Amino acid sequence: MAGGIDFSPPSYRAASSDLTISISPLGLVELADEEFEVHGPRLNRYSLNWAMYLGHHWSYRREVGESQMVYNYYRAFTDYIINFTFGRGVQFRSPAATEAIIPDVLKRVWETDNDKHSVMWEMGQQGGVSGDCFVKVAYEEAYEDTVGRVHPGRVRILPLNSSFCFPEFHPHDRTRLIRFKLKYRFWGTSLEGTRQVYTYTEILTDDRIEEYINDELIDSRPNPVGKVPIVHIPNVRVSGSPWGLSDCHDIIVLNRNYNEVATDIADIVNYHAAPVTVITGAKASSLEKGPKKVWGGLPKDAQVFNLEGGGQGLTGALEYLKMIKAAMHEMIGVPEAALGQIQPISNTSGVALSIQYQPLMNKYQQKLIQYGEGIQRINELVLLTLAFKEPEVFTYNEALNGPIKETQLPQLDLQSPLTYTSTVHFPPPLPLDKLVVLNEIQSKISLGLESREGALRHLGEEFPDEKLEEIRAELIEDAKADGALNLIRSQINSAIASLTGILPEASGEIQGGAAGEGVGPGPTGQPGVITPFEAATIEQMQTDLVTKAYGTKIPQRRTPDEDDFKGDSTQQ
Repeated sequence: MAGGIDFSPPSYRAASSDLTISISPLGLVELADEEFEVHGPRLNRYSLNWAMYLGHHWSYRREVGESQMVYNYYRAFTDYIINFTFGRGVQFRSPAATEAIIPDVLKRVWETDNDKHSVMWEMGQQGGVSGDCFVKVAYEEAYEDTVGRVHPGRVRILPLNSSFCFPEFHPHDRTRLIRFKLKYRFWGTSLEGTRQVYTYTEILTDDRIEEYINDELIDSRPNPVGKVPIVHIPNVRVSGSPWGLSDCHDIIVLNRNYNEVATDIADIVNYHAAPVTVITGAKASSLEKGPKKVWGGLPKDAQVFNLEGGGQGLTGALEYLKMIKAAMHEMIGVPEAALGQIQPISNTSGVALSIQYQPLMNKYQQKLIQYGEGIQRINELVLLTLAFKEPEVFTYNEALNGPIKETQLPQLDLQSPLTYTSTVHFPPPLPLDKLVVLNEIQSKISLGLESREGALRHLGEEFPDEKLEEIRAELIEDAKADGALNLIRSQINSAIASLTGILPEASGEIQGGAAGEGVGPGPTGQPGVITPFEAATIEQMQTDLVTKAYGTKIPQRRTPDEDDFKGDSTQQ
């Protein structure tokens, strides 16, 4: 049966699952009793969090025509925190000995083999919503597509749907995976050509990788990296538990209450937007309805008025909404100005802005600890995979790598743990006053307290060595251009002196002298000594100067074209 399924290669199987989350992730997989007992509470929590993120805040549907307000602050806060954490990207560094090779290798894997920004966003989204982020590292072999194009091998970094992940941790070390199960349903084509739902299961251990379709083994192979190629990142760590919490778990009740009150306000407004006309002492059936209608001839005791009232409680309800919204901002730590609250921020100093964002910065620092360590482990798996599949990338290549220093290794030892070590740097998320920062850095450099490389790192430069080399190359080119200009200027002065006997000074003023007298040092710097090359150059320069001074055109006689004297044959 498995042989007839339209199924993708192993490296793609982690990404083939539909990332559209069902309201109940328990419906996405078939769980055994033991699996449900261990993972059921976690999956139910995922279900609630994703329902809130996708805007499913109501457990029932109101009647048609009735308002049902949904203000999805849960998603707004979550997306803002994701952008705040990963919006400016991350930078990778390595120890000084491996810095000539490792940063370039990681940059290729993250930016060329994968879409770095999309991967980071998915990691932040899975962690921020569900509370747990799982990332798989796999190698995609080189292949040739149907039109003959060859695609090189690459390392895939695949954020997984947390609802499909069933990790088994070491009983005494919750940071160490000893077994991992990836399980989800997918649509496939059977041998009969019909579309059916299958269950895919992948079991990974330190030494083996096994794949199943509906409990039927379809592949079993050794694990080349020697460890489970999965990284688990708890979004907000909970002491004593391997699972993390979502960013907005604490505002679920508040966000629902906000929507309920907003719906009540909408009902009041809708009910009183069109006033109800009340008529006493007369029959309304004989009265015409609509604009520009005037009623007359009503009985003496008849009364006509609009029903009023019901809207007096709006002020209190609106104040209650403001209180709930302020409470949500306080619980999450996102300032109201971050979501568009108007304030004179142009006059806000950097210190005041930092104080305002301090609660969010505390949450940011907490996330950096979790995701920074997790990304380091992802990079370790990436380098281990390349050591097995592409060991040549660990040898310095002048065409692919940046400049190398004497202290850096041109050949890395694949058995050394140093080769697989890297660090992660997150640029500051808050806007910086560049002028203030530059003045501070300039003062440190003048006092000998900072280097140019350190200054570039402080300004957020990912590869300062390459930037310094780029600056040096530009300075050399500028010096060459200035030198060439000075050479031309000296030749022009020599030509003028030979023609007029007047030597221009450095300031541009003319210094008098008799024609034919010595005019000072020549272009070579030796008085009265002019090389044959310089003589030819000066002669050409003199010609150019005379041409520019006294005219550029020589009278020419036009040779008549014999065609001018020929008549048009059509006119004959």
